[in-house]
Amino acid sequence: MKKLLLIVLVLISLQSFGQGIFSRLSFGIKGGGNYSNFYNAGFKTEGLAGFHAGMTINLKLTGHLSIQEDILYSTQGAKIKDGSFSKEDLKLSYMSLPILLKYRSMFGLYVEAGPQFNMLISDAKGTGLGDFAEKIDAGGAAGFGYEFTRGPVKGLGIGARYYMGLTKVGKFTTSNVNPDFKNGIMQASIFYTF
Repeated sequence: MKKLLLIVLVLISLQSFGQGIFSRLSFGIKGGGNYSNFYNAGFKTEGLAGFHAGMTINLKLTGHLSIQEDILYSTQGAKIKDGSFSKEDLKLSYMSLPILLKYRSMFGLYVEAGPQFNMLISDAKGTGLGDFAEKIDAGGAAGFGYEFTRGPVKGLGIGARYYMGLTKVGKFTTSNVNPDFKNGIMQASIFYTF
């Protein structure tokens, strides 16, 4: 009888905990533009325009503080200006997973910061090097924005974010180009949270 009572109490606790977590979760969609470049490169580069799109999951911790994870398809890379590679536009595609601590004011302004992990989906083509980029890219992201908190457009928002890679991009080995350059991306987004 005691075991049955203990099992019932545990199940009730888990159900209450689960309901508490789900009531603090929100989901949304996000998309926008990227402007990316390589930094610390031993060759001349210029920024490359791209885009990102995907979904966002937000777990509210307090009235103003939350943890947000985005799952985004992101195109990035750089334009090569000195002929170091056989192709001028080096385009990479990643699945980006930023996990950010987000502080939102009662007026809807927010700031966010945290780690980001990128998994390579499509490598640069036509470089003559075989594999150009490492499969995993990691770094930090920080941003700010505004989300409507009431009215008919509640949940609609805009944001800007910068990602600074901390791991090297290049997977290749060649005598004339150092592969130890990193990703840098500026993003502007529009999103809607349900």
